[in-house]
Amino acid sequence: MKKDSRPVYQKQNSFFEIRHKDNNSLAETLERIKSVRKRDDFSEKMSQAHKQIFNQVCNDLFDSDSKDQFNQFSLNPSVVEEIATCSDSDLPRYLVHRYRYEIFPQLKTLDEYPPYLQIEPSSICNFRCIFCFETDPTFTDKASGFMGQMTLELFKKIIDQAAGNIEFLSLASRGEPMICKDIVPMLEYTRGKFLNLKLNTNASLLDEEKCHAILSGGVKTIVFSADAAEEPLYSKFRVNGKLSVILDNIERFQKIRQTSYPDLPVITRVSGVKFSDEQDLDSMQKVWGGLVDQVAFVKYNPWENVYNQPANGLDKACSDLWRRMFVWWDGKANPCDVDYKSTLSQGSIKEFDLSKLWRSSNYETLRSDHIESKRKNRNPCSACTVV
Repeated sequence: MKKDSRPVYQKQNSFFEIRHKDNNSLAETLERIKSVRKRDDFSEKMSQAHKQIFNQVCNDLFDSDSKDQFNQFSLNPSVVEEIATCSDSDLPRYLVHRYRYEIFPQLKTLDEYPPYLQIEPSSICNFRCIFCFETDPTFTDKASGFMGQMTLELFKKIIDQAAGNIEFLSLASRGEPMICKDIVPMLEYTRGKFLNLKLNTNASLLDEEKCHAILSGGVKTIVFSADAAEEPLYSKFRVNGKLSVILDNIERFQKIRQTSYPDLPVITRVSGVKFSDEQDLDSMQKVWGGLVDQVAFVKYNPWENVYNQPANGLDKACSDLWRRMFVWWDGKANPCDVDYKSTLSQGSIKEFDLSKLWRSSNYETLRSDHIESKRKNRNPCSACTVV
């Protein structure tokens, strides 16, 4: 079968381009890790398995002379920036879970919980971005059953199971999380529970109350989704959006951050989908760079019509099957958001806990199919470009 010519999309390193403010040094970060490693108390609250992972991290960073970079843990600029938000006491735990996130998918290794959990407060979105599955009327039609908002009760149930077991979470998936009527108490409930909680938003609904909820809650990284820095290009991609509104809202967020939370260790990013040659990171940096810590483009993944695409011949296993799990607004667990209609759903959090869903027999069968180069037998895996 002829291979698809579209670029492969690798989520572990999904940035097409990214620019950071040069505030954090790799050399200083490595010295900090060495210092923490020497402390007698660094592993007091770590399980034996996690102590072994931390030792492997340190071996990869400091003791290994292997030239084989595959399966070897390293620190990229984004990780260095995240480490800067961690206290020394949290640093070993962060590195353990970062190793699980990056290296477990390469080794095809599993433990009892996913390294990363994405929770969907809402599948509803007020935008119709041209590269998004929200443009699929069979998905957004209310009669389809896909549209809804998570209840606070269900959210708390998921958070209670994740706390202490999963350290990397996102509040985002198919829809705009700020639409959820309970997003403010949801953010309050996450406070102090996770090492790295990320929130993705198009920033169109970012009023003062939500700004304070984000900054006083548990969020460590907030991603503002924007694909251009000028009109009419912004509105061409983000249909129903208006750049002037987004700019005002992000400026408000930045002002509140600076005046009310000046010492808060939070990372802000404007991130767009690199969809066409019209987009330019220099112009993005010029407009957004003074408002956020990072400006980035991620690779375009043609998921808005994935169910109608022919098989592309890709036979490499998808890393997300060992990296992350999604829980939709209605409790349904799914292995990815490319499968936005849940044809690969593994069950519901209303019936099984996170660990049982992650290690379910259906999930294991799906992973086996990918390992055995049978992803072509799975829809939409057969047309997806994620590896």
